Amino acid sequence: MRTYLAIDIGASSGRHIVAWKVQGSVQSEEVYRFPNGVKQLDGHLIWDIDALEAHVREGIRIAKERFPSIESLSIDTWGVDYVLMQNDTPILPCYAYRDHRTESVIDAVHRIVPFSTLYRHTGIQFQPFNSIYQLYADRLAGRLEQATDLMMIPCYLMYRLTGVKAHEYTNATTMGLINASTGTFDSEILDALGLPKKLFPTPSLPGTVIGTYQGIRVVLCATHDTGSAVEGIPMEIDAPYISSGTWSLLGVKTPSPLTDALSEAANYSNEGGVGYNRYQKNIMGMWVINRLRDELCPGKPFGEIVSESEQSSFCETVDVNDASFLAPKSMKEAFDQALKQAPGSAADYFACAYRSLAESYRIALEELERNTGKSYDRLYIVGGGAKNAFLNRLTEEATQKKVIALPIEATALGNLNIQMQSDREEPTC
Repeated sequence: MRTYLAIDIGASSGRHIVAWKVQGSVQSEEVYRFPNGVKQLDGHLIWDIDALEAHVREGIRIAKERFPSIESLSIDTWGVDYVLMQNDTPILPCYAYRDHRTESVIDAVHRIVPFSTLYRHTGIQFQPFNSIYQLYADRLAGRLEQATDLMMIPCYLMYRLTGVKAHEYTNATTMGLINASTGTFDSEILDALGLPKKLFPTPSLPGTVIGTYQGIRVVLCATHDTGSAVEGIPMEIDAPYISSGTWSLLGVKTPSPLTDALSEAANYSNEGGVGYNRYQKNIMGMWVINRLRDELCPGKPFGEIVSESEQSSFCETVDVNDASFLAPKSMKEAFDQALKQAPGSAADYFACAYRSLAESYRIALEELERNTGKSYDRLYIVGGGAKNAFLNRLTEEATQKKVIALPIEATALGNLNIQMQSDREEPTC
């Protein structure tokens, strides 16, 4: 039996999943799970990359105890965040994308390279935390002067296992620096912003074997978790998808990037897929729900929260993609300030949040269909949000699409499929 290990790390937790095939069907077992989250340091939000590495190694150790002969492993995480290095030493801190340090440099970047120019070159939607703004902040702070390398977080973790400094394509596209036509880093943008070209070598494609760790091959999956999630969706036909987690990643596969004015106005992204373009939009997800829970009813089971929300008659919605909901000190106060009517209970806040998410999906889907010139009758939802029957119903009502909710570990499955392909096994979901 050939076994494979997917290490899937999100903004709030990570998991190690071992998989194998039985009569062509993938079977899997979660062998290790660990918490993750941003830390506060000197007024900034950072990632504890040493703790992440320790959990990665511990999960591999436990996986090997349970499954001694693992063929390969790979790691995926969220996008945009990276580790700067001076030779083999990380330059700390490793800033988290929700940190506010980019706010003061966005206008400066756009004065040098207007956003419309950035979009025509890269096709990447505007997000205040995009790597391009983080890197310009690093340049102004002098952090790039000592840097010899830059690696996105999953590639950094695999470097710590193998000693090989790799750069994977799907995650590199989230930086806002990859040229949408060439698939390589855009030298015009790098030169204009004064970003050292030595930090941006040509990325490698998913499926590349980069080294070994304790006898296990280490393979580049689609290291951006959404890239792997799309690979893990068992679609009967190509249709829009939502990878529903901390963020909602809503999009569709296209043969090539769309960098026209309509796509720019709708703030759609063109990110790397495994042989296709992911035309998608990063919109709000379970972040608002999790933060409301932390304030209003810490520790309350999500099943109870959903049940009580369904009983609420509160129907007002907010624009959950407004910047005020990105990283507020109080999520409750952010809702209070955006609403005309005051919620009467915790259930009202959650009902408002769920209805607002469904409404944001409707708007994004209408933009997607207009910009691609195609209509769709179904919508696939994977990830944590796929387990929420109330939100799925609200989404179906708002979008008028058939919602196919797949409460599966789509990201891990996509990660594993790419490993199996690399091992010349037929991939399957």
